[in-house]
Amino acid sequence: MPTITLPDGNSIDFPNKVTGIEVAEKISKSLAKQALIISVDGELKDLYFEINKDSAVKIFTSKDPEGLEVIRHDTAHIMAMAVQELYPGTQVTIGPVIENGFYYDFARKEPFTNDDLKKIEKRMSEIIDKDVKTRREVWEREKAISHFMKIGEKYKAEIIESIPGNEELSVYHHGENWYDLCRGPHLVSSGKIGKAFKLMKVSGAYWRGDSNNEMLQRIYGTSWANQKELEDYLKRIEEAEKRDHRKLGKEMNLFHFREESPGSVFWHEKGWALFQKLINYMRSRQDAAGYREVNTPEILDRQLWEKSGHWEKYGENMYTSETPDEKVFAIKPMNCPGHIQVFNQGLKSYRDLPLRIAEFGKVHRYEPSGALHGLLRVRAFTQDDAHIFCSEDQITSECLEVTNLILDIYKDLGFENVILKYADRPEVRVGDDKIWDKAEASLLEAVKASKLEYSINKGEGAFYGPKIEFVLRDAIGRDWQCGTLQVDLNLPGRLDASYIDKDGTKKVPVMLHRALFGSLERFVGILIENYAGKFPFWISPLQTMVIPISEEFNDYAVEVSKKIKNAGISSAVDLKNQNLNYKIRDHSLAKIPLLLICGKKEVDSNSVTIRRLDSNKQENIDLNLFLKTFSALNKASSK
Repeated sequence: MPTITLPDGNSIDFPNKVTGIEVAEKISKSLAKQALIISVDGELKDLYFEINKDSAVKIFTSKDPEGLEVIRHDTAHIMAMAVQELYPGTQVTIGPVIENGFYYDFARKEPFTNDDLKKIEKRMSEIIDKDVKTRREVWEREKAISHFMKIGEKYKAEIIESIPGNEELSVYHHGENWYDLCRGPHLVSSGKIGKAFKLMKVSGAYWRGDSNNEMLQRIYGTSWANQKELEDYLKRIEEAEKRDHRKLGKEMNLFHFREESPGSVFWHEKGWALFQKLINYMRSRQDAAGYREVNTPEILDRQLWEKSGHWEKYGENMYTSETPDEKVFAIKPMNCPGHIQVFNQGLKSYRDLPLRIAEFGKVHRYEPSGALHGLLRVRAFTQDDAHIFCSEDQITSECLEVTNLILDIYKDLGFENVILKYADRPEVRVGDDKIWDKAEASLLEAVKASKLEYSINKGEGAFYGPKIEFVLRDAIGRDWQCGTLQVDLNLPGRLDASYIDKDGTKKVPVMLHRALFGSLERFVGILIENYAGKFPFWISPLQTMVIPISEEFNDYAVEVSKKIKNAGISSAVDLKNQNLNYKIRDHSLAKIPLLLICGKKEVDSNSVTIRRLDSNKQENIDLNLFLKTFSALNKASSK
């Protein structure tokens, strides 16, 4: 007689074994209708899973993340089912749930077209309307391999061979004639999926992500709990396409990429001006917070990377070179070891702590070519890196200082919705568990002391220590992981860092790894998309464009631009022989905040006529008043 304990602490006794749907019906008929899956003692199960012992049970609906995930998983299965019904001979491989949707990889000679996607969607709707039932079976390994090979599904057979021998092999049937190897759980029938789904695109994908394997076709889709959520998501996607930093970067003449150096940015004048504004702003904030800026070599001997542990962890992603004397050097993928070498110069005392070292360090990491994505995923980038060397009793206070600095800087840049994620030890790591226990406890104490909401990313810490991730939510609701704060009780000792404590003994300092933007290149891409290229005045790469109405006012326009520059505001003059309306359209497309028109009226009154971005209104203002007003706005606190 199992006793079922519910999340609210209440319990229900059943005379015999019971299924999840029966538990839901016992609670309420309406819950039974909405129920999608259950968890039994923390493990997700199908609604028809039989519970035969005392268990803690939770029921999930489409309002829960777990419920939405299973809707997407089932939608992926129904898509694969539709594909094989429409295009016999197509092999299915893997079809996981991803953020906002799902995908499935197919082996098929003929390429899928947009018309094919429409046909597949139509067949999926028909299968959902039929409300075909779901059934789970457990198969023996050899039987499963033999079966899938016999029906021509060699990829499924290969997947089974890679599954550990002690794992149960479950096969899910949807209806009478279609089934797939899957861990589950799944919905009780296809009708539970609903119609709030859409197939988005087709792309190529190598089998198991290995470029040496066959190229498959990947169909991406999205699926939601209801039609409104689907429509909202599609609107966000449409808005995201308009804000694509690659498109706007070209329109605004900020940067470009070339095949001769994949994953490396060619910055144009205005893009580099924006990049430098961010660095100068960060530099001023760090100076005020007591950081000492340094610069360390980009190329370091392999032996240092081996000693630090990076060679084992990141070796395959590092660019290396062997010199004529047979020494192997690596271009740094991170700044940490270099900063420890700076700390190690000269004897350090407890009085020197905390010591905050910062660097805008260029690093290089090999990313697969298929993973590169504009500024958001590159191979060469600049980190706003800092390392704080402190004692163990300074960890919490320093972490709080860093957290407050990060949040304040994000606020200046227009990001007030920030999410904290605490990540603890990963499976592959350096250092013993006692050190990790101490590091995790100290960082978690700091997180709690911040009084901010946080979530836990289990097992997602750095290989040398736990970390906090700072996730920004942008103007259209997308999340971007940017800043990070990591507590490291391992690396300083590996590289012989030490200080003399109050009692005269030598101790190893704690090292806090800290980045605010993370990658400056990536952060520029995020800024472009967040503001759709219409930056706040103080960080706009080119803030004003002075436009004379005709050639006779060129001299005045040049003089106006010179005075604006002297006031610390960036400015240029358009003296091209083109009509005024063309110039206004051209510079509006480039997202210049202020266009300053100069004609006879402006010359006579020593003024300018302002035309603001996205406005047809014009305002005449005295030049001296303009300089005073916009000089005051040309800083973060006046954004």
